Amino acid sequence: MDMNEAARSDWWESLPAGIRDEIDGYVLKGSLLMAVKIITDIGRVPHGIGVGTAQLIANDRCRHYGDRVAREPESPLDLESLVCRAAGCAGRIVAIEAIWDGDTVHDWFVRLLAITADPAEEVPMATVYWSAAQRYVSEQGDPDPRHPVAVAAERAGRALAEHLSVPFHFAAPDTPDDEAPRWRP
Repeated sequence: MDMNEAARSDWWESLPAGIRDEIDGYVLKGSLLMAVKIITDIGRVPHGIGVGTAQLIANDRCRHYGDRVAREPESPLDLESLVCRAAGCAGRIVAIEAIWDGDTVHDWFVRLLAITADPAEEVPMATVYWSAAQRYVSEQGDPDPRHPVAVAAERAGRALAEHLSVPFHFAAPDTPDDEAPRWRP
């Protein structure tokens, strides 16, 4: 069932205050998947509300609260911050790798990892989301037609790898692919 904004607002106002408070609680702490789940659970049978409409309702609530909605802090992408984070790795860094990931909240994003030996681990350096990527790429001033997340991750990851004198690996810099081949020594 598709609902326009007015119908979604009317449906929202028809809910008991306790349910509205619960959903808004999840929205305010940035747990949109839980808000969508509750909306779907209570709206599917009596009102035909599916996941798509539930996402629109949760988004309406996000717009209602604006800046009051908790957001994940963005990872710094500047070289100084990445070097500081890399210095905290327990093992010897042998490569910096960029890998695609995605979810229903952020769409596609890239995780920058330090690959270490002794112990062998993948240590998160940064998670590059769309908003941070757009800012980072615009600050660099060099246009690139590729996905801004890939451009930002590649530039920041390559700079860190060069600083550490280790290889940089990004198997799919042109197209989101969370199954691209991983770095191998």
